[in-house]
Amino acid sequence: MSDLTRRIETMHRRDVMVAWAFVLGLWFSIIFVALATWALAPTGGARITLLIGGAIVLLFNTAAILAMLRHYREDRDFMYGLDIKFLDAARDAKGH
Repeated sequence: MSDLTRRIETMHRRDVMVAWAFVLGLWFSIIFVALATWALAPTGGARITLLIGGAIVLLFNTAAILAMLRHYREDRDFMYGLDIKFLDAARDAKGH
């Protein structure tokens, strides 16, 4: 495996982990807010409406991040190759 391929794999793996951390954080946040504010909803209908709204937010945000990860995987070499090229150029410009 070349150095460039290894660096691309490392950057991609890190971005995937961060994306999943955001998904987990979102799920935990929505669930926490739902539990913490459950008693504040004035009626059962309001609770159901809030649950549906929260579920829609979770569904669409999770789907968006999954689509982003799929796109990253498809164009990984191009996107991360450019990033590495510019990072190396910036490092070289600093004289390191």
